[in-house]
Amino acid sequence: MWIKICGLTSAAAVARALELQVDAVGFVFAPSVRRVSAQAALELAAPARGRVRCVAVMRHPQPEELAEVLEVFAPDVLQSDAADFATLKLPAQLERLPVLRDGEEVPPELPGRLLYESAVSGSGRTSDWRAARQLARRTQLVLAGGLRAANVAQAIARVRPCGVDVSSGVEERPGLKSPAAMECFVHAVRAAAQNHSEVVP
Repeated sequence: MWIKICGLTSAAAVARALELQVDAVGFVFAPSVRRVSAQAALELAAPARGRVRCVAVMRHPQPEELAEVLEVFAPDVLQSDAADFATLKLPAQLERLPVLRDGEEVPPELPGRLLYESAVSGSGRTSDWRAARQLARRTQLVLAGGLRAANVAQAIARVRPCGVDVSSGVEERPGLKSPAAMECFVHAVRAAAQNHSEVVP
């Protein structure tokens, strides 16, 4: 089960994510209490380079904003709304993680991997698991939206995603990650994934 912890704003949170051996860490450049500058993200991500995927999280980025993030932060992955990718000019080697949100029209052709999110990122609201399950049957789906240690096992059982993404569900307060909550979440994900693999052929 692929795990991404998003909205990191401190060196301590990055260090804990690495200790927990997650697969990706996300840095937010869209309007948010978790927003960081490209330079700050570059410095925070330094210990993670080559160990996990470093994700730039954007939404409807302006060309100059995108250019700065690509040049200064140099992400491994760009996460943005699915419709954005039709117009963004991106390096061929840059991985893409398109986002589809609750209530949006599902395109007839889905990308190979998709992040499914509630209508408002970072709000702590769970996404529509029924809709997510339908998409998970058609593509590799990363589930986001209101996940936390207490509900992620249920989410995995209901949606059958290939991965999960958490932000507000592992925070002490908005914008500040809790190392203890991060650990509880990751352990819950891995236990649920193990249980799922044991009962589903």
